[in-house]
Amino acid sequence: MTSTETTTAAGAPGALFDFVVIANRLPVDRDDTQDPPAWRTSPGGLVTGVAPVMQQRRGAWVGWAGAADAEFAPFDLDGMHLVPVPLSAKELERYYEGFSNATLWPLYHDVIVHPEYHRTWWEAYVRVNERFARQAAEIAERDATVWVHDYQLQLVPQMLRELRPDLAIGFFNHIPFPAWEIFAQLPWRSQIVRGMLGADLIGFQRPADAANFRRAVRIGLGRPTRDTAIAVQDDTGAHSHTAHARAFPISIDATSLDELARSERIIARAAEIRRELGDPEVLLLGVDRLDYTKGIRHRIKAFGELLNDGAIRPGEATLVQIATPSRERIDQYVKIRHDVEQAVGRINGEHSTLDHQAVHYFHHSYPRDEMAAYYLAADVMLVTALRDGMNLVAKEYVACRTHDDGVLVLSEFTGAAEQLTQAVTVNPYDITGLKAKILAAVRMPAAEKTRRMKQMRKRLRSDDVRTWSANFLGTLDSLAEDRRAAGWESETEAWEADEDRETRTGREARLDREAGETAEARLDREAAEVRQAAQNAEAAGVAGVAEAAGGTEASAAAVASFAAPGSSGGRDPVSPGQGGTGQSASGQGASGQGTAR
Repeated sequence: MTSTETTTAAGAPGALFDFVVIANRLPVDRDDTQDPPAWRTSPGGLVTGVAPVMQQRRGAWVGWAGAADAEFAPFDLDGMHLVPVPLSAKELERYYEGFSNATLWPLYHDVIVHPEYHRTWWEAYVRVNERFARQAAEIAERDATVWVHDYQLQLVPQMLRELRPDLAIGFFNHIPFPAWEIFAQLPWRSQIVRGMLGADLIGFQRPADAANFRRAVRIGLGRPTRDTAIAVQDDTGAHSHTAHARAFPISIDATSLDELARSERIIARAAEIRRELGDPEVLLLGVDRLDYTKGIRHRIKAFGELLNDGAIRPGEATLVQIATPSRERIDQYVKIRHDVEQAVGRINGEHSTLDHQAVHYFHHSYPRDEMAAYYLAADVMLVTALRDGMNLVAKEYVACRTHDDGVLVLSEFTGAAEQLTQAVTVNPYDITGLKAKILAAVRMPAAEKTRRMKQMRKRLRSDDVRTWSANFLGTLDSLAEDRRAAGWESETEAWEADEDRETRTGREARLDREAGETAEARLDREAAEVRQAAQNAEAAGVAGVAEAAGGTEASAAAVASFAAPGSSGGRDPVSPGQGGTGQSASGQGASGQGTAR
């Protein structure tokens, strides 16, 4: 649907909204070829999940409209009130291409490439986050629910909390959250963590991501956590509120994709695609943004070696790689495109014939209907991401397999691997193992394909994107209601009592324990510690037990000293606008140190 640039009554000056979504982009594209220009809805998982809520609860969406150095009035489209936030070309360079995608993105994806740390980028990130927060604060009704999305806006929850403490604030991080040992190299790590802690509920794709964040709170800020709960302080050190960090795995609109894949035109198009590709016995498919985190080079290398080895003969299988253009002004993205296209050319030069091409490579995007046809046409789906928060392509492929056939080869480093457990899981760094799994998928018996796909499709039907949004927002509303009902005095007393108890039992010693420990596992561990203490007492006497306890206290004190605010462990090496030598914040990741300027 389209909308011309007009503002309806719902978006009249002074209008307030009960539900506000904040994301880097509005869910629209602007068509300047029409007169007057028009907006079109841009389909995506997030809009599918929140659009019904926005329509039910007088919702508004705050985000950038996609055009630099341009300001647009708020407008309504498809039952949503959209509030554009202007960004200059310089801000896009520093806030979006810089800090968001050349600092945070590689850092959060296991430092596959070197993050860059520039203070000017950070300063732009702060300014833009303030602009988004103020815009949302102005249009939110009293006690409204505000849902902030993703790594570009991690400071917004705290800014909103300071502007509007009455709001119920949720934050969802769509990408991974790294382990402390990686996250610690970020010069502004404390500011980022405090920014996210402004929310009542902080959502992540995987339990491990939520555990990594809670560990960053304990070590980086020296604050206690209790299961998923985190005690948050204000600038004076007084208790502000309790935040919760939990996993809410995102999903897709599986029902609509299933219906689309069953339509006659999509079935006909899928058959046509196979004919256009020469009717290969096996069609393998990769669909990704052209990004270094997606493992595209790894899958192409594995496929090429299978052809070299003769394990797959020319003409038997064809690989189609769809690589959607992405962030093409960033050097690392220029490099990945060069590497992928060079590898494709080499394989085709060695293994293609007049009537068969080994790899078909497409560097452009396709509409939703065409993607559904490709999913339906493909026998094997290759998802070999080196690190991915979820990877919805894997779920889209499963949703389109209406005959319960096809094989999903899925990286174990994706969030989807924790849900689609019947996929053929792979370590994309292990090329030998990847080759074996691809070959197993190509040769898999029909009965096993059906068994695996049926179970994955059943899981998708129960966990779709509407269930995801309902679970998150239901939890957020419940937490906000509890906070308002109890009042800050009761919450403060509860945390102080808990801290007293934990201090008596050596709370600080918990800082280095495995993150994400369940209550059951904790009880088992504590019971084992009691048994071990009894054994020590028998072997060395009471004095030995006392000595061991003293050693534990000393270790805990050392950890507490490192994590305490103002110590070297919790201090930020570079503050916003502060001068400095510009040296690298040292810290080794998968590929080495970041670059600081």
